[in-house]
Amino acid sequence: MLGKSLLCIFLAFATVIPAAAGAPAKSSPVRTVKPLVPTAAQEEAGVHIRQFLLDRHYRKVSPNDSLSVEIFNRYIDILDGRRSYFIAGEVDSLRQLYGNRLDDEFLAGKADAGFAIYNLFVRRAGEKVLFMKNTANTVKFNFTVPDTLDLDRKTDPWPGDRKQLTDLWTKELKYQWLDLKSSGKRERSIRAELVKNLAGRLNLLNRQKPEDAFHAYMSALTTSFDPHTSYFSHDEFENFQIGLSRSLEGIGARLQSENDYIVVNEVIPGGPAFKSRVLKKGDKIIGVGQGKTSEIIDITGWRINDAVGLIRGKKGSIVRLKVLPASQAGRGAAKIIQLVRDKINLEEEAASKEVIRINGRKIGIIAIPSFYLDFTAQKNKEGNFNSTSRDVLRILGELNAEGVDGIVLDLRDNGGGSLEEAVNVTGLFIPQGPVVQISSASGRTVVLGDKDVRVLYGGPLAVLVNRYSASASEIVAAAIQDYGRGVIIGERTFGKGTVQSLVNLPDPSVSTSGGSGLGEIKLTMAKFYRISGGSTQHKGVEPDIFMPSMIDTATIGEDTYTSSLPWTTIPPSMYQITGEITPETVAFLRQRERDRSSGNLQYQDYLRDLATLDRIRKKKGIVLQDAAFKSEAEEIKKIEKKWSADREAPKSSLNDVLLTESASVVVDLEERAR
Repeated sequence: MLGKSLLCIFLAFATVIPAAAGAPAKSSPVRTVKPLVPTAAQEEAGVHIRQFLLDRHYRKVSPNDSLSVEIFNRYIDILDGRRSYFIAGEVDSLRQLYGNRLDDEFLAGKADAGFAIYNLFVRRAGEKVLFMKNTANTVKFNFTVPDTLDLDRKTDPWPGDRKQLTDLWTKELKYQWLDLKSSGKRERSIRAELVKNLAGRLNLLNRQKPEDAFHAYMSALTTSFDPHTSYFSHDEFENFQIGLSRSLEGIGARLQSENDYIVVNEVIPGGPAFKSRVLKKGDKIIGVGQGKTSEIIDITGWRINDAVGLIRGKKGSIVRLKVLPASQAGRGAAKIIQLVRDKINLEEEAASKEVIRINGRKIGIIAIPSFYLDFTAQKNKEGNFNSTSRDVLRILGELNAEGVDGIVLDLRDNGGGSLEEAVNVTGLFIPQGPVVQISSASGRTVVLGDKDVRVLYGGPLAVLVNRYSASASEIVAAAIQDYGRGVIIGERTFGKGTVQSLVNLPDPSVSTSGGSGLGEIKLTMAKFYRISGGSTQHKGVEPDIFMPSMIDTATIGEDTYTSSLPWTTIPPSMYQITGEITPETVAFLRQRERDRSSGNLQYQDYLRDLATLDRIRKKKGIVLQDAAFKSEAEEIKKIEKKWSADREAPKSSLNDVLLTESASVVVDLEERAR
């Protein structure tokens, strides 16, 4: 994911992406909010953002009415993705007024239309929250009536009138009530909690700042070029840099704002969240509590900076997070996760090994949670710096000494890291040759490869991946597959094949070098390509042998972003296929896997539970009845508890069914090679 000369490290401890919401504040009466207008600094930043997007972004976009419509649609989705603030007529009116103007304002570096739309959003959001707060004070819900609420309303039409809108608000409130009720709370405490939370959201809306509107609009603008391009204000960039230093004491997660939610964008290997295995990419954090017993504060609608500030804390202190798990697609009850704050432990991040026995064969497992490299120590030529390839080289020596019959390289949940290390790790398994191609916006292609003719391990090899395997992980898996060196097992990978760099927005008012008064823009400037010529972008890496995980692939992956750059091809590199894995070999392994897994009771049980989970997740609506809600929530909870890996237990055939099946495939490969 990271190249020394091309990329900055985007692995933060609790870093930020611009929010579209307000900050927490003390209780105050509802008031009319003064319309927000852009500041002079924001207008200056807008000019530079326009320049960098048009001149340096990988995607060359014509600033015309088509771009204007794309920005408008994305902006409305950011503000009202659940179709619960505006009515259809208002959206049509906004589209008529501003739908074809945004490209002109973009060229001028202006954001006036964006602010006008945001001001209407704030008013409508205030009306919704006030209605729900007043209703929560007096309502008596009947949970025997089969009301249904659509949880994913992205493709639904906006309500046609205010009556439809308030009916939707009432159902949303009923869902929130039912969620609290399912956790064992009684009516009085539920009513009090909902009223308090909704009053807090009103306070947030009453205290909007120009930066809230600017960031919401800039998010729509930048992500219209691609989903990984974003803008950071000066304060947010300082927060971002703290995360890059890894010195911050917290939970070890990178967070972003989506609609009203704080969402886990990445779990950092070596941090508390990583070690616990309970917090996952895509999870929504809706509440934060300090210590074991303090009140959990609702953070729905908070600015990302303020939410991060609440989640951070001193090393050794406890934080409790109220989370809506991504795997449940919003259907299960919110769960409480308790973490002990700490710094990232590089030893926890390091590659590790295990040897398991399958049918009398010894199979080595090498788990790589990320591709790490201590750039500073390497630059200073320190002798024993942290490096993935160094650790894997050592592990390979140990496994060779133990006489393993095959190896599984476990890249599940590996979101990337150092591009250099991805190339070096690949080089341990292949003769010299290219590993990845990088194509810039100008069309120039750079090929990175392994120059060492030695093959440190030449035996049977499998690479295990899942939907969270991204960027650098995809480069390794793709190269191993293109060389025919090993078999790829799992599910299609994430599909992030783009390269980002941080660019400082020049500010004449900041005289010191390195100043960032106007902020920074994270800009997509290149794409990764396989040595066979296809990009890893959007499509990811298709496995040779499919084994599904519990990840909800409908909501996770590059292809879920509407502005994702497309899959494309360039000419292939010159490389020599090693030939261990041929189409005939893949066909043989697939048949053996089908025959074996059909008789594996544990694996078949896993597939049945996964099918049940998928069936529940694919339902568009949720029934707002006690029995149905509880039954579905309990079913999800039971399945996840049954198959979730325990970080305290070693990965083995006893608690990781996919790892066992993958090791069995390597045994098949070893037997075929005999």
